[in-house]
Amino acid sequence: MNRLTLLIIAICIFQFTAFPQKKELPFPPLVQEHQPISKEVFKATRAFRERLISDPYRPAYHFCFPEVNGRPGDPNGAFFANGQYHLMYLYNREGSGFCWGHVSSTDLLHWRNHPDAIFPGNGDEGCFSGGAFVDDDRSAILSYWMLWNDKGIGLARSTDKNFDVWEKSPSNPVIKSADWGITDLKDASGKTFHVGSADPSNIWKKDGHYYMATGNLLVLRKYGSRGKGLPGNNEKDPPLPADSLNYQGDHLYLFASDDLKNWKYQHEFYQSDRKWTSKNEDDMCPSFLPLPSSPDGGKPCGKHLLLFISHNMGCQYYVGTYRDDHFYPENHGRMTWKDNAYFAPEAMIDGKGRQIMWSWIFDDRPDSVINYRGWTGTYGLPRSLWADTDGTLRMRPVKELESLRLNESSVSNLKVAPGSELKLAEPGKELMELEVIIPPTNALKYGIKVGVSDDGREETVIYYDKSDKKLKFDTRKSGLTFGRKIVEEAPLELKKGEPLVLRIFIDKSVIEVFANDRQAIGRMVYPTLEGRGISFFAEGGDVTIKSVKSWELNPCNPF
Repeated sequence: MNRLTLLIIAICIFQFTAFPQKKELPFPPLVQEHQPISKEVFKATRAFRERLISDPYRPAYHFCFPEVNGRPGDPNGAFFANGQYHLMYLYNREGSGFCWGHVSSTDLLHWRNHPDAIFPGNGDEGCFSGGAFVDDDRSAILSYWMLWNDKGIGLARSTDKNFDVWEKSPSNPVIKSADWGITDLKDASGKTFHVGSADPSNIWKKDGHYYMATGNLLVLRKYGSRGKGLPGNNEKDPPLPADSLNYQGDHLYLFASDDLKNWKYQHEFYQSDRKWTSKNEDDMCPSFLPLPSSPDGGKPCGKHLLLFISHNMGCQYYVGTYRDDHFYPENHGRMTWKDNAYFAPEAMIDGKGRQIMWSWIFDDRPDSVINYRGWTGTYGLPRSLWADTDGTLRMRPVKELESLRLNESSVSNLKVAPGSELKLAEPGKELMELEVIIPPTNALKYGIKVGVSDDGREETVIYYDKSDKKLKFDTRKSGLTFGRKIVEEAPLELKKGEPLVLRIFIDKSVIEVFANDRQAIGRMVYPTLEGRGISFFAEGGDVTIKSVKSWELNPCNPF
C-alpha cells in the first residue's frame, strides 16, 4: 500500500461535527507522486541548495523561505502543540497560487519542512493570511482568507500528531463576503452597514464560545479613505459615501460561534482613535493574545496584546484590557515608523506561557535580482513579548538564540571623545551578536557603526539621539545598490540613570537591534564591499562604553 493511499485513508478516519469527511490530497496537485524523478532534477536540486548556502546575502539563522517567491511573505498560523512550535508562511506557489507553507521546530532555531498546510482547491482559488488555534481536543484550526472576489473566511483543521494533514471545513466560507473582503449586514432599523471579511485573527475560546476578529482593509478602501499607501486605489473607484467617517482608520470586527460552522457578527472589537493612528491606516494581519508579565512566560498578567499592520505604516500594536467581549486599548506602539518594512506580525503562546512573535522583513531587491538569486522571504528573529508593570510592551529576542553563540570576546571601559570614532581592533563577523552597554552620558548622539568598509563608503549606523529621545538606524550607506536608504527612528526615552543597552544581530543581509527591552528595529541591507569594521562614535560630548561583548553565531538554517 503506497503513501498516498495511506494518507487518504487517514483523512477518512477523522470525523468532526464542523469538519466531516472530505477527500483532499495532503499536497497540491502539482506534485506527481508516481512519476520518476530524473537525474537532472537531482543534480539541479543539489546545485540549488549549494547556491543558497554560498549566497552572500541569504540569512543563516533568521528563518528564510525554502524557495523563491515569498511575496507576500506573511507569517501565519503559528501555534504550539505536542512540544513543537509550528509556523506557516504565505507564499505564491508557481503554477498553483497562494499557499501556506508549514515548518516546525523544537527550539525556534532549526526548522523542518512539512507538506503545505492549505492551498488552492476545495472552493479556494488561493489561501491568504490568517491565524491558528489549538482546541480543547488538541486539534489545530487554521483561520484564513479565501481568495478571490466574494468568498470570505475559511477554516481548516488537523488532528494528526505532526499536523501534516489538514481538512478544510465544508461550511467554508464560514463568514461570507458580499464583495472582496467585505460583508454587508443590516442594523436593527434595516440600514445596511459594512464589516470586513479579510485577514482573520487567530480563534480564541471563552466560556465555551469561539471568537475571531476580521480585518478592514477592503472596507476602508471602498467606504472610508483613499489615502496614500492603501493598495488597490485607482481613479475608477466611486466617490466615498456620506458616512465614510464611520469607516476611516483601523477597525476590527468581532464574530462568535458555538460550533465553528455558524459565525455571528457581534460588534466592532475596539474603538479606533485618531490620536494613535491616521484615517488611512487599516488593521490587517491581527493577532490577539494574552500577555505574560515576564519574558520567560508564566501566567497571563491581565493585559492583552493586539498585533496588526496598516499597509502603509507596517507593524504596530495595542496593549489593553479585554472584557465583556470588547478590547479596550490603553496604549499604542509601532514596530516601524518611517515606512512599512517590518510587516505582517504573527504570534503564539508556547508551553511556557511566553508570547512569541515573528514579522516579515521586506526584501527590497528588484525582481530581476530575486529571480537570479533564487530566494526571497525572511522573518525577523522570534521576539518574546510581555507587559511591564506600567502596562507597556516589552520585547527581546528569545533566549534560545543564545545556544548559537560561539567564541565570545569582550572589552570594557572604552573612551570615545566628542566628534571622534573609536575602531574595535577585532573586526566583526558575517554572523554575529553584539551586546553594548553605555552608561548615561552628556553626549547628544552616540552609538555604533557596523559593516564599515575599509574606504568608509559603506556602513550601517545605530545610535541614540538624546535631542529627540529616539533610537535611530541609518541605512543610507549600508550598501551601494539595493536596500532602503533611510533613517528609521524608534521612540526611546531613557530613564534617569538608565544605561543604553543594545543587542545587535548581524546575519548577512539582516541587521536587527534591540534596545533596553523596549524597542527594536529590523532591516535588510545589501553591502557590496564586504566591510566588517566596527566603530563607536560620539557627538556633543564624550562617552564611556562600559562593556562590549561579541559572539560569532552558528548558522542553523538547513540551506
